[in-house]
Amino acid sequence: MSNAVVQYVLLRSDLLKDLGWSIGALVAQACHASTAVLHLNKDDEITIQYLEDLDNMHKVVLEIPNEESLRKVAEKLKENAIAHKLWIEQPENIPTCLAIKPYPKDQVKKYVGKFKLYKETLSSST
Repeated sequence: MSNAVVQYVLLRSDLLKDLGWSIGALVAQACHASTAVLHLNKDDEITIQYLEDLDNMHKVVLEIPNEESLRKVAEKLKENAIAHKLWIEQPENIPTCLAIKPYPKDQVKKYVGKFKLYKETLSSST
């Protein structure tokens, strides 16, 4: 499984925690970024392979703390020619999410390995 084809999606946690976005709005951001990067890379051999087995797609949604961190990852990916889409929500012009096109896990893990799986943190009142 270490070299399975996977799509990483990095989603800002501060949108939910600090800026009051709903869970639905966050899910939409991840969907936008994932769909966009798949479309932009629709002729890529690995993307085609990934989409041929729809019932076994592997996505990993990771939590990234804020816009600055998201932009840094985007720049690092760009420097290393890793295809991705930085989703910028309009008309607000807010970078919310980044999706990397499907790659063998070993090729991209080093760029995202420090981030944890995205999970909602429950408030202390629950």
